[in-house]
Amino acid sequence: MILRTLLTAGLLAAPAPAYAAGTAERPAITWQDCPSYSDDVLRWMGLDDQRLPEFRRLLGRTECGTLTVPQNYADPGGKQITIALTRLRATDREHRLGSLAVNPGGPGGSGYLMPLQLTMTDAKLNARYDLIGFDPRGVGYSTKAKCSGGRPGPAPPGPVSEELARQVYDQTVKDNQACGRSDPGFIGRLTTANVARDIDRIRSALGEAKISFLGVSWGTWLGTVLRSLFPAKVHRMWLDSVALPVPRMDVFTEVRARAADRDFQRMARWIAERDDVYGFGSAKGQVVSALTDLRKAYDAKPVTFTDIGLTVDGRMIAEAAGQPSPAWPEVAQVLKELVDATGPTAPPTIKKLFGDRPPPPPAGVPERNNGTARVAFFCNEDQGARTFDSAWNAYRERLERYPVTGEATSFFPMCAGWPLPVQTTRLRPGGSLVLSGHLHESPSPYEWTLQTRAAVGGHVVTVDDDVHGSALGVPGCVTKVVDYFETGRLTATCPGVPVPTSTELPVRTQLSTTATR
Repeated sequence: MILRTLLTAGLLAAPAPAYAAGTAERPAITWQDCPSYSDDVLRWMGLDDQRLPEFRRLLGRTECGTLTVPQNYADPGGKQITIALTRLRATDREHRLGSLAVNPGGPGGSGYLMPLQLTMTDAKLNARYDLIGFDPRGVGYSTKAKCSGGRPGPAPPGPVSEELARQVYDQTVKDNQACGRSDPGFIGRLTTANVARDIDRIRSALGEAKISFLGVSWGTWLGTVLRSLFPAKVHRMWLDSVALPVPRMDVFTEVRARAADRDFQRMARWIAERDDVYGFGSAKGQVVSALTDLRKAYDAKPVTFTDIGLTVDGRMIAEAAGQPSPAWPEVAQVLKELVDATGPTAPPTIKKLFGDRPPPPPAGVPERNNGTARVAFFCNEDQGARTFDSAWNAYRERLERYPVTGEATSFFPMCAGWPLPVQTTRLRPGGSLVLSGHLHESPSPYEWTLQTRAAVGGHVVTVDDDVHGSALGVPGCVTKVVDYFETGRLTATCPGVPVPTSTELPVRTQLSTTATR
């Protein structure tokens, strides 16, 4: 991605003694030494040399542990699994307000080191709260499983044919059936409701009557489920980049596609205002028409840049057009260079952004995302259609409605063939809740914020940007998040990431060439 979130994971710790759930005994956390990380590992995770000392100082303050929980809460005395967690104690102990659990999203993302990430961004949140990070079940160094067989890889260059789409669908069915049947007792228990129950066990083990929660992306769905299952056990909750309130992957794909096109229209207007630089036209419609033609041309004749091993087709142009606003200067320059590019040598900006492949991870890198957990969490709860025809017809319609960005959307249902039953959670209103929605973003479209408020209540905070999860990265917004958790004070708006005014190219990481396939 253009903007990367530093998602890090924790240490595989020895399991705690099994706890016979259902008794009056309070669950116990087994505390142990935290992991150590080499400088190479920390750099690979995204820290520069100037930030290494601060990370190590915070890690020295961090407590690491494991907690035993039931694999199946319907059978609390049965098989047990472990949850890895961290605690960064409040610095102002005299005015401590409690514990605040945090989750970065996913599903399948590690939150083990998220307390350190948040504190390095703004230390105020850690002043009066113990920050609690954890790896959800199935993730990082909590108990997990890995399915055999791979997920579908990138489609070959050029338009996706129905024949290829059916091949991908059939392979997805095969992989999903093998995965779901490999360990159904565990994989079938990878649900948001069970992670919420794990959080409540953490709360109990910490000796807290209530726990606060801060979640981003999928973490917002986790928050609404936690609040629905344990309304009397949650203190304050802030959810940023809010997920849809009904788990349906077909709706997920469709609404995201609509939002991506809306944001692309903003980018087209931005490019038109700089026609003297990019030359796609001085009106938004002219830019859209020019980029539609460019995408079609690269679908008809993909170009390979042999010096960097990159083939550009229409799907890649669609992916570029869906990038958030901080990337617009880079995207516009790449598109400009592609107009006359013929290969085999890559144009300068494309070479700069795509030429250097990231090095392989050094030994000791913790898991940041777990693919098996991601699929299981989605598919154990997906209430949408999963047939080939439903997905293929929807994809073809999106190509017509969104002629520039539509090709970057999925042409098959990721949960096709999933053999385990769908599990649902009834959402309910609860206590104090803030929902921050970003007006223009596509990963969590703004309408989901309003739909979630209609389902569970809460107070909406509007962020005027298109950057997923930016509330925790923009200083002016972080201040309002901290103020809410400390005082309960509400706000109507939050500062977002501004749209760039300059066409100058920043020094940043590579553009993404990977979309959901």
